[in-house]
Amino acid sequence: MSSSFAERARSLEPSTVRAAPRFLAPVIAGIGLSFVAQLVLAPAIGPFYAKIFTDIGINIILAVSLNVVNGFTGQFSIGHAGFMAVGGYMAGAVTYYGSFLLWGSAEIHGGFLGSGDILFLCGCLAGGLTAAAAGYVVGLPSLRLRGDYLAIVTLGFGEIIRVLLQQTGDVLFLKEEIDQASPITLLGMLGGSLGFTGIPFYTTVFWVYVFVTLTLVVAYRLKESSFGRAFLSIRENEIAAEAMGINTTKFKVQAFVLSAFFAGIAGGLFAHEVGTALNPRELGFQKSFDIVIMVVLGGTGSVSGAVLAAMLLTILPEMLRSFADYRMIVYALSLIVMMIVRPQGLFGIREIWEIDVRKWLRMGPRQVTR
Repeated sequence: MSSSFAERARSLEPSTVRAAPRFLAPVIAGIGLSFVAQLVLAPAIGPFYAKIFTDIGINIILAVSLNVVNGFTGQFSIGHAGFMAVGGYMAGAVTYYGSFLLWGSAEIHGGFLGSGDILFLCGCLAGGLTAAAAGYVVGLPSLRLRGDYLAIVTLGFGEIIRVLLQQTGDVLFLKEEIDQASPITLLGMLGGSLGFTGIPFYTTVFWVYVFVTLTLVVAYRLKESSFGRAFLSIRENEIAAEAMGINTTKFKVQAFVLSAFFAGIAGGLFAHEVGTALNPRELGFQKSFDIVIMVVLGGTGSVSGAVLAAMLLTILPEMLRSFADYRMIVYALSLIVMMIVRPQGLFGIREIWEIDVRKWLRMGPRQVTR
């Protein structure tokens, strides 16, 4: 009897073979759409709008990754730009100094999907892994804290990273000096307060939206998985989750590490977009605050809400650029009005496809999406 019961239980478990297409199909579709965007859309809209389109993708990665911590587990991290900085500087160091060691200069090497792009991809992954390691180091002791205390710790981490980057040495520009320096020495030569200059411009629409696809698929599949349900239970009632046997600290650290990994990827993409001036001042508290606003505006816990908010908050400043003197005032007032009218965000905890439009019109958005 017990063996038949065990076999029946195993048969009810989700099959990896059956689950793989549900993960791979959207990834393959996203990569295909990224090719189309790179080869057709980007040339059609021109370099200015292509850059805005790229910025939208980077902000989507940042907002969705922070949503894993702030939305899924209900924590309050406001130092996300610190992980972005760690990933960006690591990725920039890999491609800049790696290009000198491999080809003798930091110029773009190879064409689309050539050897230079492969080095860039390795740099972004290295940046993501380094940021994930930083997330583990920060998260393991600090995620036993809650609320404002956790926010202060993460804010302090972001500021520590910014100050440390400002204390680094000048970038090396001569191949002879780079050949003689050790890898540890090179990681200390990141430009200091003047910024990391000379990083090659490898970021394209294709690479940005490939990583957007991976971020969205991982975040949504995570939300619908048993791990995601554990995250959501911690958000709803941490004491009840612990009473049910969930190791809340372990799951919060895992969420923190995953969130930091994708923030590091976004940092790598950002570093190879600005190229000539990766400055630690751009990745300080203000950047972290912008990412938090995206998560809160979209709805903490809503993946599609974070995507829409990232798009709106990237486009809105550009739309208000003609009002240069009053742009930030209008931008701030728009956010204040939104928080008064929709304190739970655009979609609350729901996804956009889960909202019944007819019920939304009949009862109002506050009741339907809260």
